Amino acid sequence: MKAVTWHGKRDVRVEEVPDPAIKEPNDAVIRITSTGICGSDLHLYEVLGPFMAEGDILGHEPMGVVEEVGPAIENIKPGDRVVIPFNISCGHCHMCGMQLYAQCETTQVREQGMGAALFGYTKLYGQVPGGQAQYLRVPEAQFGPLKVPEGPPDERFIYLSDVLPTAWQAVEYADVPEGGSVTVFGLGPIGQMCCRIARHLGHRVIGVDGVTQRLEMARRHGVEVIDASEVTDVPEEVRQRTSGRGTDSVIDAVGMEAHGSPAAKLAQTLTTMLPGAVAAPLMSHTGVDRLAALNHAIDSVRRGGVISVIGVYGGMTDPMPMLRMFDKGITMRMGQAHVRRWTNALMPLVTDESDPLGVMDLATHRMPLEQAPLAYEMFQKKSDGAIKILLQP
Repeated sequence: MKAVTWHGKRDVRVEEVPDPAIKEPNDAVIRITSTGICGSDLHLYEVLGPFMAEGDILGHEPMGVVEEVGPAIENIKPGDRVVIPFNISCGHCHMCGMQLYAQCETTQVREQGMGAALFGYTKLYGQVPGGQAQYLRVPEAQFGPLKVPEGPPDERFIYLSDVLPTAWQAVEYADVPEGGSVTVFGLGPIGQMCCRIARHLGHRVIGVDGVTQRLEMARRHGVEVIDASEVTDVPEEVRQRTSGRGTDSVIDAVGMEAHGSPAAKLAQTLTTMLPGAVAAPLMSHTGVDRLAALNHAIDSVRRGGVISVIGVYGGMTDPMPMLRMFDKGITMRMGQAHVRRWTNALMPLVTDESDPLGVMDLATHRMPLEQAPLAYEMFQKKSDGAIKILLQP
């Protein structure tokens, strides 16, 4: 089969690789019909290379049709249309019983000290072959795959793999009071959906980004925006719009590669130039993130407010302004999305013909799998108005 494989910094290729096969009784194999490129895939494209191996198959936002199931699988059958959550969870361990599916004890990558395994996402998360391919082996298929109805286009459902549950969790964790306000930093796919979900729930939403096309998309969905390329002090602008207080909550949908952190950017760049055997432990123990967005979030939230961090961070020695956070009485929640925890709430919204979350207005590009190298480059450079790119094998 053809698959998108990693070969180094900014070097992804479409290659022929062996077809996946059933290995365990609770496996399934699906034929991919659509698969997304996620903003966190760009971390692999850029700064997390030391945790990759040449030839790793990328991607964790797939959907498709079941081709084959193992003997223990009864919940799905060949021919079913399914979306595959990005985290691999068993559904029955202690953590899954608490609906903390991203911490599944069955698939935890204990040798790396990490949580549940993820599709297509580094040695840290199990080095499981990903879904930017023609076929995908799905472990723990007795729980993970989400059946969706026939008929509507893939774009109705594909975001249930990651974007929508991740955004829903971000808004839940933000704990916005009834009739309250939230600032969303970063208007990529996750940030866009955070804004739409928060508005759907009745909150005032301020979206912050510096990319014209992202700001325009947010405005189309009724979001109040701040153009970070034109405002010298974004937190002060937020306070001015909220009676000097800041918003009740803030969502950081940017993560480790935020603009405006030159020293950390240099450290990340230099680290990626080291041999993998040196760079990986260095990043695991002394890595730093670009914290501009998180620092803006801390400054923008009102006293006693809540910050929800959904952008991916990977540093172990990040300096945090603890005095300011303590003095303001800030609550902070974060973590990988527990995908299946939120899909029951989301399914009625994506099947609603009125499309209340605007899932049909998110993908800016739909490209064949063979053009994945170009798609990654476009997404990384934000060229040609690229906000969300879907690949079709």
